[in-house]
Amino acid sequence: MTPFKLRMRTASLLRRIFSTRFLKFGTVGVSGIVVNQGALYVMQEHVFHVQSVAGQVDWLLLNVSLSVAIFLATLNNFFWNRLWTWRDRVELHHRPWVVQFGQYTLACGVSIALQFMFTNLLAPHVYYLIANFIAIGVTSVVNFLLNDIWTFGRLKFKAAALRERKH
Repeated sequence: MTPFKLRMRTASLLRRIFSTRFLKFGTVGVSGIVVNQGALYVMQEHVFHVQSVAGQVDWLLLNVSLSVAIFLATLNNFFWNRLWTWRDRVELHHRPWVVQFGQYTLACGVSIALQFMFTNLLAPHVYYLIANFIAIGVTSVVNFLLNDIWTFGRLKFKAAALRERKH
């Protein structure tokens, strides 16, 4: 790859990250954080009645709680992103929302795995909600790029726009 092509790809990536769409994605993400943190708190404190002691973690209960929290936040984020963030691309999706949710979940899988990893690595050192919050922040950009390109069809959107220009 030539230096020029590398600069162009980097510029394109930065434009995508610092776009209005990314701000919408971030806003939806904040609502997902509220859902995630709320569900994690309810599961740990009210369902499992876990007593938080610094340095001691019940890994099974934390991971069950994280699973519920991540699922609910993923569902919340999918619907808001579909309805608002990528609303201009909905007409290009000819598959049912359940299929698209599966695609969204797979695209988020990398972020979800990283969230589990970072939360588990940080939980013995900081309060579990802070560990989870940091993990969410670290994984947001990867999640946006995967969904922008694959789930909500940036490539399909560009191809359709090019076809329209030719006609």
